[in-house]
Amino acid sequence: MQLGFRLAAFFHPKARLWIEGRKQLWRQLEHYQPSPQTAWFHCASVGEFEQARPVLETFRKENPDWKIVLTFFSPSGYELRKNYNQADLVCYLPLDTAKNARQFVDIIQPKMAFWVKYEFWYHHLHELKKRNVPVLLFSAIFRPDQIFFKSYGGFYRTILKCFSHLFVQNEESLKLLKSISITNVSLSGDTRFDRVVEIAREAKSFPVVEQFCGEAKVLVGGSVWPEDWETIAYCINEYVGKHTLKYIIAPHEIDIQQIEQWSNEVSVKSVRYSQATSEAIQQADLLWIDNIGMLASLYRYGHFAFVGGAYKNGLHNIVEAAVWGMPLFFGDKKYRKFQEAHDLLALGSAHAVADGTEFTRIFTNLLQQPDLYQHEAETSRAYVYSKIGATEQIMHSLKV
Repeated sequence: MQLGFRLAAFFHPKARLWIEGRKQLWRQLEHYQPSPQTAWFHCASVGEFEQARPVLETFRKENPDWKIVLTFFSPSGYELRKNYNQADLVCYLPLDTAKNARQFVDIIQPKMAFWVKYEFWYHHLHELKKRNVPVLLFSAIFRPDQIFFKSYGGFYRTILKCFSHLFVQNEESLKLLKSISITNVSLSGDTRFDRVVEIAREAKSFPVVEQFCGEAKVLVGGSVWPEDWETIAYCINEYVGKHTLKYIIAPHEIDIQQIEQWSNEVSVKSVRYSQATSEAIQQADLLWIDNIGMLASLYRYGHFAFVGGAYKNGLHNIVEAAVWGMPLFFGDKKYRKFQEAHDLLALGSAHAVADGTEFTRIFTNLLQQPDLYQHEAETSRAYVYSKIGATEQIMHSLKV
């Protein structure tokens, strides 16, 4: 695996960060002073951190004397949150070898560990089990096609037995685990719902965006990949001159050259957020978000959301949009791993679309039927609020 990353590092900046970050890790840890009361939170990347955050911050509030160590596997998570002030140490997870796991646990000396969703690192988890350190896995979700549930998955099932307790998102995960005799499981839901409700309550306002939106109906495109943009751009061009619409688009990767290319593919004037003057905003119908960190709060300005990733590597966070109450759209390819996508599709307030033609047809239908629009908007919001409470359940388990 490490060799693969070194080869990839020649071609991809994130792979270079992965290698360089781990080179610096042990030097970073030389200055760490362990505490007899340390909680270790581990996340794969940014999305899992958002799931960890409500539990971590509640734990910090209720246990102010404990140290908190926060680790990431991915450069995306580490680079964005390396200065996170609710943790005493933020660092990469070492490469998963027996020696590294032993050395890392020796240094941080955790009394308790919290792992998020689907991080299953054999050596680190076995090292914690060997030392009788309780490890909770939360916001976990399992599928029948995973290796744990195959006849040849015995080795991988030993990893699951390292967890003291598993908090899962859905009934299917509960049943799957029990089918392989993993019984220390609770159905708690996804802590991400707690987090997005918290974000919504504390959401920032952006005067520039408010001025841009005015009284228009607004479509927000979040974490948009090229394949998503193709679908959105088709709809934008179909609506030129037909309806007062505004578009806020946050690309998955901030690439100015790509933004300029995309701007040339639609017949509306656009402006980048970093260059938005009052005059430019008045003339533009499309606002490009050319920074990181605004998206969750930007959904507040939307009447519709198209959430990216489902044509490519996997759907991004639709709950961030749903909490604001709006119909949701995403690609029809890679959304099946996400329980909230299934739920909202079944409820009728989300739409998995194959292309721009299908997107435009459903979008038009909602614009023309205010009652249908309102029903879908209210359904999305009510769904999110019906799912909060996972953090409280996890924290309650620590007190029993």
